[in-house]
Amino acid sequence: MTSGGRELLKWIALVLMTGDHVLTVFGLGYVPVVSELGRVAFPVFGLVMAYNLAQPGADAGKSARRLALWGLFATPAATLAFGQALPLNVLLTFAAAAGCIWAVERRQWAMAALMCIIAPVVVDYAWPGVWLVLAAWAWFKNHGRRMHFLLGSWDWRRQRAYLVLPIWVWACMGLLCLYNGNGWALLALPVMALGELPVRIPRGGRSFYAYYVGHLALLFVLAAIVDG
Repeated sequence: MTSGGRELLKWIALVLMTGDHVLTVFGLGYVPVVSELGRVAFPVFGLVMAYNLAQPGADAGKSARRLALWGLFATPAATLAFGQALPLNVLLTFAAAAGCIWAVERRQWAMAALMCIIAPVVVDYAWPGVWLVLAAWAWFKNHGRRMHFLLGSWDWRRQRAYLVLPIWVWACMGLLCLYNGNGWALLALPVMALGELPVRIPRGGRSFYAYYVGHLALLFVLAAIVDG
């Protein structure tokens, strides 16, 4: 993927996530198109993150620490906006996934089990969310760099399907659909092809984390004003 393509995907996911959160915080229930597209945001963010962590020189430990800090910082706003403390916000889901990748890279199996089996109990998207990032990271690390390969790229010179098809990514996407109660998350797979576009978009960096915290706080305040 291109650097600009990855940023484009993250901005698309940001918009879709915001629409979904507006519906949730204001209690608007189901809204056609907005509700469906909201299911696409998490897998797009997760697959881009997995791709980034699969690149040479990526520091999964640093990503895990940064995500954990921002996730803890976002917890009060998320609790107020969504009206519940659990599950913990999605930044902590990604922190657990990055921590699991860090542990796998260093063969710290006890830590890996903690991050991918125990931690998902309390975070948003639970096991499907953490496992999707882990499965996609393993695929990009070992078998494919181009996003369209997520839709399949059969190589008849190989005999084992898991080497040439991202079956574990597909399996985790299926679990994510079960978690959501619908199949709209699957739209993320063709959307990821946009990451190949040769566009120039500056890297957002920490602005994505700041936006996550800020938009939840703003939505809570606005909802309180409307309800008041």
